[in-house]
Amino acid sequence: ASGGGGVMEGTGKAGFVLGNLAEVVERVLGFLPTKALLRAACVCRLWRECARRTLRARQRVAWVSALEAGSADSHALVRALARELEKVQVLPQTVLYIADAETFSGHEECHEQKKARKRNSKETATALEKLLPKRCQVLGLVTPGVVVTPMGSSSNQPQEIEEGEAGFALLFPKIDGVKIHTFHFSKDSKNRVFDESKFAEAGLKNNPDLRVVLLFGYNSWKSGATRFLHQIVNPLNEKSIILAGGQVESFTSLTSENSSAQPGDACGVVGLAFSGPQIQSATVLLDQDVADEKTAEAAMQRLKAANIPEHNTIGFMFACVGRGYRHYKTKRNMEADAFRKFFPHVPLFGFFGHGEIGCDRIVTGNFVLRECNDIKDDLLHGYTTVMTLIHLGSTK
Repeated sequence: ASGGGGVMEGTGKAGFVLGNLAEVVERVLGFLPTKALLRAACVCRLWRECARRTLRARQRVAWVSALEAGSADSHALVRALARELEKVQVLPQTVLYIADAETFSGHEECHEQKKARKRNSKETATALEKLLPKRCQVLGLVTPGVVVTPMGSSSNQPQEIEEGEAGFALLFPKIDGVKIHTFHFSKDSKNRVFDESKFAEAGLKNNPDLRVVLLFGYNSWKSGATRFLHQIVNPLNEKSIILAGGQVESFTSLTSENSSAQPGDACGVVGLAFSGPQIQSATVLLDQDVADEKTAEAAMQRLKAANIPEHNTIGFMFACVGRGYRHYKTKRNMEADAFRKFFPHVPLFGFFGHGEIGCDRIVTGNFVLRECNDIKDDLLHGYTTVMTLIHLGSTK
């Protein structure tokens, strides 16, 4: 009998501790993934406060990778996200996902000449968005190929996947001192001149904290698309801002507080803007002369010379569909391998697309890699690769 009383007494003490001692509760809740943590926050006011503090402290970017073929009715990225969001340790505030165009919305061939099932890109995009928090900003792109770092460690070997099913979702939590927002400019068929007041509305002008703009042109084959892209890129081409990106097959998701529906057949530009004084960034351009291991590594050496801190940093690779293993004479993964050699702990993400946006530029404080006597850098390219680092500040 006395033994039973001891157990009860112990349970009573544990209950007291978990109901009153915030530091113990916080330590315990710290082991929970976000979804479980949000459920635990419903227990009582103390747990809610502890859960809130725990979530605020989780400021590292997380990602979900999909590298295996999916079933005919869902893309591998949808399944990976459904599975991994149960385990993820951050509360996503902004999500950038990229998937391969071919299987995201292409035909899935069935055996024995049965009717091929067509995956609808709108359905797939909706399935992905439904998995994410309601107030989350989402930008989704589909591209001819994908560059992705497998989950588990930022040191995992990044993969250039030029054919086959693949994708990734970058999950950005709320980060102190960093603002990330989506934007969208659609070409107006009535006006030949772009209204630059829209830049200020999108936080891309009169914003002294703007550091990096990732921008992606879509429907670039349409008449006037290149001219429109120049109208967007040229006014943003300032030494204090890193611009990088490329031409994608299409964008499939754009959700934010202020995004409005746009005609699907228009051409335009979507993107992410990163603002905050603690952000540091650098970008290099690998032109078509970079065609072997030695010259690829020389470009990475230039990027390394920027001395961007590697902790809490993400790498982006935007390459032409004409590069990859065809360009490097059947040697696969050349550029991703060169990146990993110089940046052993920075995850790398990106795509193979229909044109690249970028140049050689470094922004750390007021230092830039090279001055061009006020001649603007040419930012639009073909048959190149743009490599970019974004450092989001030191986390506690």
